Amino acid sequence: MIKFIHTGDIHLGLKFNNVSFDREKAILRRREIWNTFERIIEYAREKEVDFLLIAGDLFEEAYFTIGDITRVRDNFEAVGNINIIISAGNHDYRGTRSLYDKIQWPSNVTIFGGQAIEKKEFNELNTIIYGYSWATNQIYDNDLLKNLGQIDTTKNNILVLHGDISHNSNYLPLNLQDLKNLNMDYIALGHIHKPQILADNIAYCGCPEPLDFGEEGERGIIEGTIVDKKLDIKFLPFSKRKFIVREVEVDENMNYLEIIERIKELSQGNREKDFYRISLKGFLNRNIDIDNIEKDLEDSFYHIELINNTIWDYDLEVLEAENKDNIIYYYINAMREKGLDDPVVKRALYLGLEVLLKGRE
Repeated sequence: MIKFIHTGDIHLGLKFNNVSFDREKAILRRREIWNTFERIIEYAREKEVDFLLIAGDLFEEAYFTIGDITRVRDNFEAVGNINIIISAGNHDYRGTRSLYDKIQWPSNVTIFGGQAIEKKEFNELNTIIYGYSWATNQIYDNDLLKNLGQIDTTKNNILVLHGDISHNSNYLPLNLQDLKNLNMDYIALGHIHKPQILADNIAYCGCPEPLDFGEEGERGIIEGTIVDKKLDIKFLPFSKRKFIVREVEVDENMNYLEIIERIKELSQGNREKDFYRISLKGFLNRNIDIDNIEKDLEDSFYHIELINNTIWDYDLEVLEAENKDNIIYYYINAMREKGLDDPVVKRALYLGLEVLLKGRE
């Protein structure tokens, strides 16, 4: 039996320059990614795995230093009984000035090269691991798999690769059927940040920590075993925080405090540690200030953003009286005939009024 952990897309050193949360949280988030990386290593030690498979984008080349890469090395050296396998990706590509080649690595670390798919044999574990590191930050064509050679099916065979299951990609395009045809016991993929089991023996681990609001849902690592050539894998949630995007419906009859309580009723996630982006929809009383609501919610959430997609509520009788015999008056009456009990008709009425009133201004 062999045991392994499959991770990747950790993005150590990421600066979080283009995020919606403040600089203080960005700096903390950067430290949290380091913490999660070190928790993964500690978990691998506790589980006594044979291999830690890292499928690219371990770090951000643009922001990483010699001190940072030395810290990575020291973490790997501390678990010398675990074989660390790295196939570099597009953010940590192994170019001519790569930090991967600036230091001496311990004997338990294997970093694949970028000329072709390479293999490393672990005879005492009856295992061969194949991998490939990017030498540049974009790869348009992929002939890698054609030159893989004969697979020794008497051994456990694992491929670690950073690439994109797509026919048209600048990031090492891969064909799922070609991967299935390789006769590997497991293919550990990186690049896509959402964890995905693509086939019985092929998976994207996803990123262990989500990086922004585009990365909702659980994030973590994949834990696996191969026993007598039989693979068993499972996804293990591992992130410290989540990014949660939700809609909250309000109506014109809700007051300020009722809207705040409606938002607090959200059941998803943990308000004390997760990032929330709430989109408000429906009809809103004109006297309610959304900016103030967001500020009043800050003590109840680690991070919250409100997106105002509501429509102003109008007093139709007042509008009719003020616009007797003009287009606004006739528009309101025409929509009344369609039936304002229908939410689609009501929404159309209010959107139309917004355009007409702005035009008048």
